[in-house]
Amino acid sequence: MPRPSAAQFCLGSFTVVATTVALLAVSGASGVLEVAVLVGFALALGTVVTVLSVAVSARSAAVGDRSGASAAAAGREYARQR
Repeated sequence: MPRPSAAQFCLGSFTVVATTVALLAVSGASGVLEVAVLVGFALALGTVVTVLSVAVSARSAAVGDRSGASAAAAGREYARQR
C-alpha cells in the first residue's frame, strides 16, 4: 500500500481534531475514560479517512494509466489503417 501524501495526512489529522472537538462539545464528557473513548473513536475515524483517500488516489491513478494505454493502442491501430 502506498504511503499517504502530505495532503492526505493533513486531511486525516484535521478529521481527528475536528471530530474530537465536536464530540467533546456535544457529549459533555468529563471523565478520563469517556474522553479517551471519544478520542479513540476520532482517531479511528481519521485513520479510515486517510486510508480511503489513499485508496481513491491509487485507484484514480490506475484508471489514468489504463486510459493512457488504451489511447496508445488506439494510436497504433490508426497507424496500421493508414
